[in-house]
Amino acid sequence: MECTVALVEDNAVNRNSFMHKLRISGNMKLVFTAYNGNECLQQLKGLSHGGLPQVVFMDLEMPQLDGIETIRLAKSLYPHIHFIVLTVFDDDVKLFEAIRAGASGYLLKHEPASVLEDAVVNVLQTGGAPMSPAIARKALQLLSQSPSMAPVSPSQTEGLPGNITDREKEILQFMVTGWDAKRIAAELNVSVLTVRKHIANIYDKLHVNSRAQVMTLAHKNKWWR
Repeated sequence: MECTVALVEDNAVNRNSFMHKLRISGNMKLVFTAYNGNECLQQLKGLSHGGLPQVVFMDLEMPQLDGIETIRLAKSLYPHIHFIVLTVFDDDVKLFEAIRAGASGYLLKHEPASVLEDAVVNVLQTGGAPMSPAIARKALQLLSQSPSMAPVSPSQTEGLPGNITDREKEILQFMVTGWDAKRIAAELNVSVLTVRKHIANIYDKLHVNSRAQVMTLAHKNKWWR
C-alpha cells in the first residue's frame, strides 16, 4: 500500500536522510517538503482535499513557527491528517506538548526506513500512536514521576475492563514497556497485522486512541506491575 507523506524539517542533512529512507521504502510517496511551520501551512492550503498528505513528519525546533504550534494549527484545519514528530532528543516537556497538540506519534530521527513505514501503516490502519522505544520509556518514566502531567478521566481509573482477553493483556504489557507492533509480533510468533488488530481492540475497549493514553492508564492503575 502506497501512502502519501510530507516532511517539515529545516535541516538540509536531515531532509536528505529522510528522502533516502523514502527511496529505500518505496511505499511512501512524498507530497511536499517544508522548511518551517509557516511554509507547511501554505503548502497544505494550496492542495486539494484529495491531494493532501495522509501523514506529515514534523520536526520540532524550527524558525518562525515551531513543530508543536504547527501541529496544533494544522490539526484544527485538517483533522484527518496524522502528524508524526521526528526529533533528535527525547525532551520531557516537548513530548507531552506534542501529544496534547495532536501528534499521532513520536519517533527519533535515526530510525530506519522500515520503522517510518511501519509508523505510517500503524496510524492509518489501526489509529495507533507509534513511538520509538526510548521515547515510550521516557513517557512511562514521566508518568511515574508526575501523573498529573497527563490526567485521565475518572471513568477510566477503575481497573482493566473484564472484556480484555488474555492475549490483549499480554500485548498491553508489552505496549507499556515501549515495544512496537513488529517486536511484539516477533516475540509472540504472530503476524504484525494480528498484533495491530489486538491493539485496535485494546484501544476500543479502553476508550482511548493513542499509546500515550494507554500508558497513562497503565501507570494510573499499575497494570504493568
